[in-house]
Amino acid sequence: MTSFGAHAAGPNVLFIAVDDLGNVLGSAGHPVAKTPHLDRLAASGVRFDRAYCQIPLCNPSRASVLTGLRPDAIRVYDLDRHFREEKPDLATLPQYFRQNGWFSARVGKLYHYDVPKGIGTDGLDDKPSWDLVINPKGRDVTDEALIINPTPAKPVSAALSWLAADGSDEEQTDGMIATEAIRLLEQQQTTDKAFFLGVGFFRPHTPFVAPKRYFDLHPLEEMRLPTAPPDDREDMPAAAFAHNNPTPHYGLDETTCRQALQAYHASVSFVDAQIGRVLEALDRLKLAENTIVVLWSDHGYHLGEHLGMWQKRSLMEESARTPLIIRAPGTRGQGRACNRIVELVDLYPTLTALCGLDTPPQLSGRNLQPLLDDPAAEWDCHALTQILRPADARFPKPVMGRSLRTARWRYTEWNEGREGLELYDHEKDPDEFTNLANTPEGKEVIQTLKPLFSPKAEGKVPDSPIVPARL
Repeated sequence: MTSFGAHAAGPNVLFIAVDDLGNVLGSAGHPVAKTPHLDRLAASGVRFDRAYCQIPLCNPSRASVLTGLRPDAIRVYDLDRHFREEKPDLATLPQYFRQNGWFSARVGKLYHYDVPKGIGTDGLDDKPSWDLVINPKGRDVTDEALIINPTPAKPVSAALSWLAADGSDEEQTDGMIATEAIRLLEQQQTTDKAFFLGVGFFRPHTPFVAPKRYFDLHPLEEMRLPTAPPDDREDMPAAAFAHNNPTPHYGLDETTCRQALQAYHASVSFVDAQIGRVLEALDRLKLAENTIVVLWSDHGYHLGEHLGMWQKRSLMEESARTPLIIRAPGTRGQGRACNRIVELVDLYPTLTALCGLDTPPQLSGRNLQPLLDDPAAEWDCHALTQILRPADARFPKPVMGRSLRTARWRYTEWNEGREGLELYDHEKDPDEFTNLANTPEGKEVIQTLKPLFSPKAEGKVPDSPIVPARL
């Protein structure tokens, strides 16, 4: 282990997580997104336009990112299991920096929390990871009774629910998180010890809550639901659809869905403003020139694609692909977009390398430094995303889905193909409307893709995997 001693002088790390942020960045060409601060970050760093999560569900995805291991290695597939049950002695990403002399702190949601009831608590945190934790709790929690929920049988945490809130940004939990992060940056400016600061924002996770002025940025009449061919779902296996979203658009009418879409974009713009406050403080305090900034989300997010998919838990592109921006001082690719395929599990080895630390040998990912210097560099890569479907009326036993993404293809196996296959040609079909798995051409392609599963897997799922108590 390389050590910088008790007071590490290596680069600082500002590690920003945004909950349920889909691929809705203005800098990436989204037609209605208003994300000026994220766009400015992308303009000074590298925006990875093909970054993929390992599992499109909050707890297992965050556990994978922060341990640097795939879900099969840590045995976390659901919302309740803690990775230390399987790996009690591993050093997480922030813990590894802490062990090497960095001051490690967390504000808000880095590991998993129930939203909104877990806000203000430690959630499913990991104590060895941090020297200091701060858990703000704002009026979005106390105003919960005001939230609009068009599907009252669902809790607001799982429904398309929203609130155009009264009051200021700073009264909301995410506004308080930005304020606390700025306070910590001000404190760290006065020390010679490097920091690893995790700043985790809760929005745009449901309920979509933001001050009213962010709703005004996104007029309802400008909201348009995605379109798809009327037969889009006919060639998709049953397992492709999440158990918690069995009915297209949750059975809601178009106007209600457009209101939810407005609320989602309002929440994104609200979080963008809070991130802007933190980045402006980094500049004001003259910390930016020695601070690596990483902006990531735990997974992508469906906003009505494929005739009514919402939220996450699918293995389609909208759910598996996630925003990722890295700004590393001294790298040569700043201000460019990268179209190479990368994974969130790559963050741990990338940060250790950038900070001059020995990379733990057990990590699953790759060092992205070559792409930070040249976003168009040769990159032999593919990504693996998986999701576990619980046993329900459709499936007598849990079904594991695994999806392989190459530069051209997305290939998905459900229960190793016994519950269906999917193959999409992104060169001709970027919206994944036509499943080619059962065509002669598709069968030939599948034979070339199947071997790529093996190097990525960390272990087989047992016949009776850990079944989530609550999915």
